[in-house]
Amino acid sequence: QVQLEESGGGLVQAGDSLRLSCTDSGRTFSSQTMGWFRQAPGKEREFVATISASGITTYYTDSMNGRFTIARNNAKNTVYLQMNSLKVEDTAVYSCAARRSPWATRRQSEFDYWGQGTRVTVSS
Repeated sequence: QVQLEESGGGLVQAGDSLRLSCTDSGRTFSSQTMGWFRQAPGKEREFVATISASGITTYYTDSMNGRFTIARNNAKNTVYLQMNSLKVEDTAVYSCAARRSPWATRRQSEFDYWGQGTRVTVSS
């Protein structure tokens, strides 16, 4: 059974960096695509980044402009989101998701499991 738990969120200032982590307690992590999504107050959840099971393929939303990097460690059943040069508009609840497929996708509907999320607040 896949259970995802995010960590690493918090309150930071604009320009700071944060690294989010998401650990999967299941046994199929290395065969799953993983993704990060976020939901800002009053907005719909949006795609942030995804990484294939092998780690070779990654996709990002264009607005990240190279500030965010997704990575995974299959030996630790963990996916990371390194966020640099944070902006106030990055404030959101960040959730990780797992897809029962090794192929990366941006589509929320194609992810099968979701974590509860970790809150990131960026102050000016």
